[in-house]
Amino acid sequence: MNFFHTIQAAETLEAAHPKASSSLEILRKTPTSEKVLGQQKRVFENFASVDKNGQKYMTQDDFIAAIAPDEDYKKIQKEQFAILFRVADADRKGLVSLQDFVVFENLLSKPDADYEIAFRLFDINGTGKVTFDQFKEILSANLGPDSVPFDYNCDWLNLYVGVDGKKHDLAYEEFSQLLKGIQGERLRQEFKYYDKDQIGFINPDAFKKIILSIAKHKLSDSLIEHLPTLCNVSAGNKISYANVVAFYNVVRQMDMVERIVLKAISQSSDGRITKNDFLNVAAKSTRFSLFTPLEADIIFHFAGLGNPSGRLGLRDFAQLLDAKWQQQPQIKTVVEVPTKKHEGIWWGILHQIYSFTLGAIAGSFGATAVYPIDLVKTRMQNQRSRVVGELLYQNSVDCFKKVVKNEGVLGLYSGLGPQLVGVAPEKAIKLTVNDFVRRLTSDPKTGEITLASEIFSGSTAGGCQVIFTNPLEIVKIRLQVQGEYLKMNVDAPRRSAIWIVKHLGIVGLYKGASACLLRDIPFSGIYFPAYAHLKKNVFKEGPEKRLSITELLLAGAIAGMPAAYFTTPADVIKTRLQVEARTGETVYNGIVDAARKIHHEEGFKAFFKGGPARVLRSSPQFGATLMAYEVLQRWLPWGSTEEKVGRAVGSASETGDLGYLRSRNALKILLDLDYKFGVSPKSFPAQQQQP
Repeated sequence: MNFFHTIQAAETLEAAHPKASSSLEILRKTPTSEKVLGQQKRVFENFASVDKNGQKYMTQDDFIAAIAPDEDYKKIQKEQFAILFRVADADRKGLVSLQDFVVFENLLSKPDADYEIAFRLFDINGTGKVTFDQFKEILSANLGPDSVPFDYNCDWLNLYVGVDGKKHDLAYEEFSQLLKGIQGERLRQEFKYYDKDQIGFINPDAFKKIILSIAKHKLSDSLIEHLPTLCNVSAGNKISYANVVAFYNVVRQMDMVERIVLKAISQSSDGRITKNDFLNVAAKSTRFSLFTPLEADIIFHFAGLGNPSGRLGLRDFAQLLDAKWQQQPQIKTVVEVPTKKHEGIWWGILHQIYSFTLGAIAGSFGATAVYPIDLVKTRMQNQRSRVVGELLYQNSVDCFKKVVKNEGVLGLYSGLGPQLVGVAPEKAIKLTVNDFVRRLTSDPKTGEITLASEIFSGSTAGGCQVIFTNPLEIVKIRLQVQGEYLKMNVDAPRRSAIWIVKHLGIVGLYKGASACLLRDIPFSGIYFPAYAHLKKNVFKEGPEKRLSITELLLAGAIAGMPAAYFTTPADVIKTRLQVEARTGETVYNGIVDAARKIHHEEGFKAFFKGGPARVLRSSPQFGATLMAYEVLQRWLPWGSTEEKVGRAVGSASETGDLGYLRSRNALKILLDLDYKFGVSPKSFPAQQQQP
C-alpha cells in the first residue's frame, strides 16, 4: 500500500460521495509518509477478521475495536462509535477495506473532522446539501426517549432554513454554523419546557436533565454528581436561566478557562489562585471581557468542591471536565525535561558543578543549624557506663547544660570548623549522586521511578559520601569529646584539627570506615525515598503545587526520623571505633568485636545511646539541608525557563498516533446534539447501496 493507492481509494470515495473531495485534496497536498501508512496497515491487519476473495475486511465490531481500543463505553456507548463506521463504509457493503480505513484515518486528521462527519450523516443522499426534512428526520430519530422534543418551527431554525414554502438547503459551511448554535437553542427550549409557570426558575433536577442531554459526554463524573449544587451559587433553592446560560458558557469556553488558569497559577507564589486572580488575568489576557462574574462564580464553585478555602490549584480545576476529551493527558502528568539547546561533555560538567555547589551551600547551612545537638549526641554515644566509673551525663539535656556550664556556649560548636570544611563536599556529593542516579533509573518518558530504584539511588549516594564523611567524622568526634577530657585533665594539651589529621595519617582517617558505610548506606536508602514520597503523597507536590519552605522543611525532617533512629546502632559502633580509647576503656578491633563487647558490657540498649539526640540532630539537619537545596534551585535555576519544555506523558509524540482520541473527538458535535445520539438502531434511514 503506497501513497498512490491511497489517492485511488480517495477517488473511489469521491465518486460515491461528493464531500469526499475535501479528503482527496488533503491527501494530494499532504506529504503522507510511508511510515504513517505502514502504521495504519498494521492496525488494520491486527483487527480485520473477514477474508473475502483474498482481501481482508473489517466488520463494524472490528472497526470499533481498532479506533476505540481504550474506550470503556460509559460516556460514549459502543453503538455511537458505529456512527464512524457508517462514514468509513463508503460503498455501503457493511465492511471496511484497507483503502476505506486509510481514507477514514486521513479524514480524522482534518481539523474540522467532527463537522465533516456530522455533515455526511445528515447528507443522506450524498448531494453535498442538507435539506430541512433530512435535518428533522435524523435529529428526531437520534434524540433520546427522555429528551425534550425539539421545536422545528422555532424562529431560530427559521432564520437558517427559511419559513414554510421558502425553505432552502444548507451547504457544508452553513450547516456547520447551524450545528454550533443548536446547543444554545436546545438549552433555551428545554428551560422553557421545565419552567411551567414561566417564573424564570427551574429546580435542580430539571437543570441536571438539561445539562446531561447536551453536555454529559464532556463533564467529569464528579461534576455530574454535583450538578444540582448550582442552586447554591445564588440565594434560594432554584436555578435561574442566567445560571443555566452561564454554566453552558463555561463548558463551551473551557479551553480558554484552562489557559487563563494556567497563566494565573504561573504568576502565583504557591500555585493557587482566587476568583479575583482569575478575573484579573482574564481581563489582562483578552481584548474583550470573556467571563462574567456569574461565570467565574460557577467555575470556582464546581472546581472548589471539597476545597472551601477559595484558593484553588490545577488539581481542583481538573475535576471540571472529562479528561478523556483532552488531546493530551491531564496537566498534572506534564513533566519538565531539558531541551537539546545545551549539550556536550563540558555543559554536563558545568551542570554537575552547579549541583555540587548548591549542595555544598545547603549542607553547610544544615550542619551549622544543628551542630550543638550533634555534639551532645557524640558525647552521649561515647560515654561508657562501665569500667570507667561514674556517668558524666545523665541524659542529653544534662549533657547540653554541662557543656554550656563548663565550656561556654562556644563549647557547643567544638569541631565546627572541620565539619564545615568537610560537610560541603559530603552533602554535595550525596545530593548530587542521588539526583544523578535517580535520573538514570527513572523512566525516560514518564519520569516515574520505582521504589527499588529510589532505595538504590539513595544507598549509592550514602556509600559515595563516605569518601568525605569518614575523615570528617573522626576529626570532628575527637574534637567534640576533647572538651570533657580537658575538664578532667587540666594539664592535657588541647589538640587542633590539623594535629589530629597529622597524628592519624591517611590510613587513620579512614578508621571505622566500614561502620560508616554500615550507617550511611541504609540511612540514605531510607531517607531519600521517604522524603520523595512525603512530598508527593502527603504534601501533594506536583506541577500544580510548589511546596512552601515550611512544607519542604517538614518533609525533610519527618523523613530523617526513621532513617536516623534505625541506623543509630551503626553510628554507636562507628563512634566507639573512631574515638581514641582512654586509660581503662575497652579497645575495639573492628565492627564485630565492637558490637560483641558493647552488648556484653553495656547491654542491648547501649546500641541506641544518643538515639533521641541523633534523631533531633539528623532530622532537622537533613530537613534544613534539603529545604535549602530546593530553595536554592528555585532562586538560582539551572538554565532559563526557555530551556525547558513540557512533555505530556503518554502524548501522541511519545506513544505514537493515538487515533482513538481523535475518534472520540470526531463525535463531539453529534454528542452535543444529544448525548445518546446514534444509540437507537433506527437512528439513520437506509441509504442506497452503491453498485
